[in-house]
Amino acid sequence: MGPWLALAAASGFFATQSDRFLSGENLSLVLQQVMVVGVLAIGQTLVILTAGIDLSCGMVMALGAMVTTKLAVETGLHPALAMLCGLAVTCGFGLVNGVLVTKARLPSFIVTLGTMNIAFAITQLYSSSQVVSNLPDGLTALGNTFAIGGSQLNWGTLLMLALYLLAWRALADTAPGRHIYAVGNNAEAARLTGIPVGRVLISVYVLAGLFYGLAALLSIARTGVGDPQAGQTENLDAITAVVLGGTSLFGGRGVILGTLVGALIVGVFRNGLTLMGVPSVVQTLITGVLVILAVAVDTLSHRGAR
Repeated sequence: MGPWLALAAASGFFATQSDRFLSGENLSLVLQQVMVVGVLAIGQTLVILTAGIDLSCGMVMALGAMVTTKLAVETGLHPALAMLCGLAVTCGFGLVNGVLVTKARLPSFIVTLGTMNIAFAITQLYSSSQVVSNLPDGLTALGNTFAIGGSQLNWGTLLMLALYLLAWRALADTAPGRHIYAVGNNAEAARLTGIPVGRVLISVYVLAGLFYGLAALLSIARTGVGDPQAGQTENLDAITAVVLGGTSLFGGRGVILGTLVGALIVGVFRNGLTLMGVPSVVQTLITGVLVILAVAVDTLSHRGAR
């Protein structure tokens, strides 16, 4: 219940500081602001549940966005096919990460640190560091809004919520979902019970790549451009959301819906501090303090369990 209580406390505090905070328009804005990081954080949660970490998610997302937009704009490829190409690229990076972690037995931190830099370099070279604009309507459709209760929501927000529900059901009620938890708890014990640990880990990294690709589509829809500079802080934001949501960095423990709450906590803090006129650098400082506190709580609880 910790993440839910933190979200309620933060919302209550900012409601006392600004009359605009609890308005439907502002709350819908918070959802739109967190949808990209929220979807990235789904993939990050899957990786962290296996006791790994993925530092490359933001840069892989940016590369997927650039591939999608350049193919659609410069080659005239149908938007649907361009999206599939972008998803293939992000899943490919996930496959590389998974193979290096399982077959080469390299630490996930080192592997994804390397692929983060590779994805960043490829993005800059492929795009010539130029923004791609004048996108076809098919690429920005998820950014279209509709009215609900006097507020405006976009289709990307609904997609994010649907993906969380799907991931929650898959982790809670399917054998592959239980295998992910088992591998994160104790990979050797999972292997001895017959779980194909290597296959599970590779599947997790590929699936995470798929979510990074979907986040790229949401980023395109929200901004209306393909930006090669995107994704440079989203990896840390995604990890922050996972940690604040209660998923253990030691693996094997966590609930995917907690990650959604963690992403909302970050969004609420940044939105509320902006309404209060707090500079962005101070917002970053406060976010860092929140992460340290969440990791400290996780570490202490892990030691207590041992």
